[in-house]
Amino acid sequence: MSERRPLIGITTYGPEIKGEEGIVRFSLPTAYVDAVRLAGGVPVLLPAGEAHVGDLLERLDGLVFSGGGDVDPELHCGGTHETVYGIVRGRDEFELDLARRVLARPELPLLGICRGMQIMNVALGGDLELHLPDRRGDGLLHRTVAREPTFHPVRVEAGSLLEAIYAAREFPVCSWHHQELRKLGSGLRPVAWSEDGVVEGVECDGHPFAVGVQWHPEMQLAEHPLQLRIFEELVARARSAPEVRGVRG
Repeated sequence: MSERRPLIGITTYGPEIKGEEGIVRFSLPTAYVDAVRLAGGVPVLLPAGEAHVGDLLERLDGLVFSGGGDVDPELHCGGTHETVYGIVRGRDEFELDLARRVLARPELPLLGICRGMQIMNVALGGDLELHLPDRRGDGLLHRTVAREPTFHPVRVEAGSLLEAIYAAREFPVCSWHHQELRKLGSGLRPVAWSEDGVVEGVECDGHPFAVGVQWHPEMQLAEHPLQLRIFEELVARARSAPEVRGVRG
């Protein structure tokens, strides 16, 4: 009998109106699904609006919080900026609720990617710099002027989970963001940085695997197979989730 493949929930974009036909849609880049499958998990898409979040978590073995548009500033710093885009308040509220619940459940591994790491931070009481070039300048691009991804190296802390996963202290990442963590949420520890000081990775104290990365590992699998390792670690830890839940009752 083959080993059970764990169910990995992935948050989706939306709901948003797409195309000239004006249809409201949930969406997600296929790279997230591909990465979870390659790592041995079964992807389950999680659209915003689910009212019974507790029931949802009883059926999942791990979660990925995906990227996407900005988190509504009203939910963290209260400011405004002309570059803020893609706000979907319903998605923000759903993911913040989901994140707080998962962070309180150590048996459920969690990976936050780009916006997903920012959601983790806001869920724990942190806030975001609304446009990081205003603080860091343009010496290191984290997103091109055309709002396209770019690449730069990150450095990870010795002894961190990220160092153990990647077996490296420095490696290139695919970056596609214009905001950064400012005040860190309660219990979040920075463990990776770009050369201009932007926090690129966090881990949550007290949780065996609640990891956030500011880069997009799912977008690098062809050129840098090293990036699959973080999904493989998520799935490996998720394999034990049903058994842990049984022990915890």
